[in-house]
Amino acid sequence: MSARETLPAQGRPRAAAGVVSRLGAGRTTAGGPGSPGGSGGSGAPSGYGAPGGPAGSAAAILRAVLDHGPVARTAIGRATGLSPAAVSRQTAGLISLGLLRELPASSLAPRAGRPHVPLDVDTDLHLACGVHIAVPFVTFSLVDLRGQVVTREQLPREGGPADVLRMIARHLPDFLARRAQGNRVLGLGVVTGGRVDPDLGVVIEHEPLDWHDVPVREVLAAAMGMPVHVDGHARALAQAEILFGDPRARRSLLQLFVGNVVDAAFATDGSVHIGPHSAAGGIAHLRLADSDVPCRCGRSGCAQAALSERTMLLRATQDGIISRPDLQVLLHAGLAGDPRALSLLRARLRLVGRMISLLVDMMDPEIVVLTEAAALCLPDLLVDLHEEIAAHSRVCTDPERMVLPSSFGMNVLAVAAGATVLDAVHRRPHSLPVPLPAPMPSRTPSPTPSRTPTVAAAARRRY
Repeated sequence: MSARETLPAQGRPRAAAGVVSRLGAGRTTAGGPGSPGGSGGSGAPSGYGAPGGPAGSAAAILRAVLDHGPVARTAIGRATGLSPAAVSRQTAGLISLGLLRELPASSLAPRAGRPHVPLDVDTDLHLACGVHIAVPFVTFSLVDLRGQVVTREQLPREGGPADVLRMIARHLPDFLARRAQGNRVLGLGVVTGGRVDPDLGVVIEHEPLDWHDVPVREVLAAAMGMPVHVDGHARALAQAEILFGDPRARRSLLQLFVGNVVDAAFATDGSVHIGPHSAAGGIAHLRLADSDVPCRCGRSGCAQAALSERTMLLRATQDGIISRPDLQVLLHAGLAGDPRALSLLRARLRLVGRMISLLVDMMDPEIVVLTEAAALCLPDLLVDLHEEIAAHSRVCTDPERMVLPSSFGMNVLAVAAGATVLDAVHRRPHSLPVPLPAPMPSRTPSPTPSRTPTVAAAARRRY
C-alpha cells in the first residue's frame, strides 16, 4: 500500500491556547484558576502561560514570540510584563530546548543605539507527528512549531479498528524515517470524529466507522514508544485556531466540522471545553427542522444524517451529477462550473447556515470557524452560507466577519492531528523530555518486526 500524496508546507497566521485540567464537573483544554497558566496579566488566554512561575513565564514568552516573532527581548518583556532578567533567563532555557532561536540583528528594522538580537520560533528542529482517521482514508502528517505542514500522506482506511491501528503502526516508522530526517519528533497526535476521551486516549464512539471504546493510545503508544495524544478532530482544530488562527478565537470560538462526521467544539478564554463525559460539541443528532433525512438512530433530520458527505454524495450519484460517490469528483465538477454540482453544494451550505444560526444564538461566540469542503474549495459559495445566517440568526449581525472557513485550507486534517501535540508543547514548554528525543535517522531503517506483534497483542486484549 503506497502513500498517495505529499505536499509542501504553507504559511500560517499566528496566535495562542490551553492546558488539560478539570473545572468542577467539566473538563477543558486550558488551565483555569490555580493551574500553571491560570489568569494573569499578559492578556493571554488562560492556560497559555500568563506569567506566574517558571512554567507560566516560559509559555508566555513562547506565545509572545509565536505571535510577534522575530522579536527583540525588550518587546517580549513589554508583551508579557516580565522583567528583563526573567525574559533573559527563560529565553535561554527555551533556546536550549530548541524551541526558540536567535536571528541576525539585521532581521529587525534599523534603530538607533545598540542592536537587538531578535528571537523567533525554531521551526527547523522539532516536529509533531499527526494521524487523522477519516472514513475514506488516514492522513499522516508532520507539522512544525508554527503549525505549518511540512509533509503529509494519505492511505486508504480499510477494515475495523484493529486493522486500522495495525496499519498506522506499520506505516509510521517508515513515514518518519523518510520525512523527518534530522528532526526531533515530539510526539504523536491521533484525532478522529465522534466522541473521544482525551484523558484515556479512547475513541468512545464513531458512528460512521462503527467504532466503540477503541484504545487508540494504548495500542499506538506500545507500538511507537513516544507520547501519544488522542482527541476529537473538532477540539483539535479549535486548539489549532486558538494557537495559529484569528486572534479572536482566543476569546470565544465555535469550531464546526461538517464531513462524514458532523461535530463541534467551543472554547472561551483559550479553553476548549470537553465535558465530564467527553461529549461537549456532540451535535450529530441535533434536529434540523428543515430536513427529513432518516438517521440510523431511528429519527429523521439529525444534523449528521442531513449534512454528511455520504448523504450528499448519494444524492449526487442518484441525480447523475457524478458517476461514483467521491467527494473530490463532486468538488472538481463544482470547480468546473457544473450547475447541478454547484446547486447541491450550495444547498448543503444553506442547511449548515441554519444550523450555525441556531448554535450562534445559543452560545454567542465571537467567531465561528467552519471546516467544510465547499467552504474551503469554493469560497465564492460562502455568500449562500452568510445569507442564510443573516436570515435566521437573532444574534449575528455581520456573518461575513463572524463566520469564517478554517485557517488551514486543504491542510486542515493534517494540522488537526498535529495540533494535539503542539498544544501540549506551547502550554508547557519545559515538559519536553530531557534529554531531548534523538533526531530521526537520515536513512530508512530496516523493518522492526517486534512492533507488529505488540500492536496485535494489545488489540487482542481489547477486542
